[in-house]
Amino acid sequence: MQESLAITHLLNRLFAGPVDALLQAVGVHPANPAAPIDNTFAVELLVVLGFIAFFTVVRLSLSVEKPGTPQQVAEMLHELVGGQAESIIGHGYERFQAFVTCVFLFILTCNLLGLIPGIDAPTMSPVVPLGVAVSVFLYYNFHGVRAQGPVGYLKHFAGPIWWVAWLLFPIEIISHLARMMSLTIRLWANMFAGDLVTLVFFSLIPIGVPVVFLGLHLAVSVIQAIVFTLLAMIYLGQAVAHEH
Repeated sequence: MQESLAITHLLNRLFAGPVDALLQAVGVHPANPAAPIDNTFAVELLVVLGFIAFFTVVRLSLSVEKPGTPQQVAEMLHELVGGQAESIIGHGYERFQAFVTCVFLFILTCNLLGLIPGIDAPTMSPVVPLGVAVSVFLYYNFHGVRAQGPVGYLKHFAGPIWWVAWLLFPIEIISHLARMMSLTIRLWANMFAGDLVTLVFFSLIPIGVPVVFLGLHLAVSVIQAIVFTLLAMIYLGQAVAHEH
């Protein structure tokens, strides 16, 4: 059993009671009622609070004449994600940029935390990629309905040829639902495999060679965050495009 981190111990000490009550209210019974919060959730929470603190600092220190380092980093991220969103989503991409930026930063940071000894990347737990995938699924479908209306949005599931709509409609619905599974498995499997390979080589050859696999783990972490975000943009672009 994985040893609990210090932040996990602290959160369980402070919030074990309310969390137990909440879980039991929705029919979930934790294996250890004294410690319902695990390391995965604790690290996720730290990531979220860290980004809230970072962007709060950016907001409070905005300057046109003399931008500070946090502002420069935020502007770089804004341009990086915004450029991709503009080319993939197209006109009106600005309203979706905050969401896809949050997805990218959250996944990237969670992936990279796996490089720290003693900390497992939260994305190695399948529930984390699943949660992000479900959020993306709900988000792009909501905006698809909002942009085209319920009837107009459902029409693009039926395809352009009316007489095969009866066949294409269920296929498209299943395909869209499968996106959650594909996003989840792609991210989770790659992160799990990368960490497992690194762990195996560290146990066999603790010095020298494993550094190569740490570099591989770093590359996989960045690539998977980019791929997940690009797919989220593609789904958004397809959902809000009126030609569909």
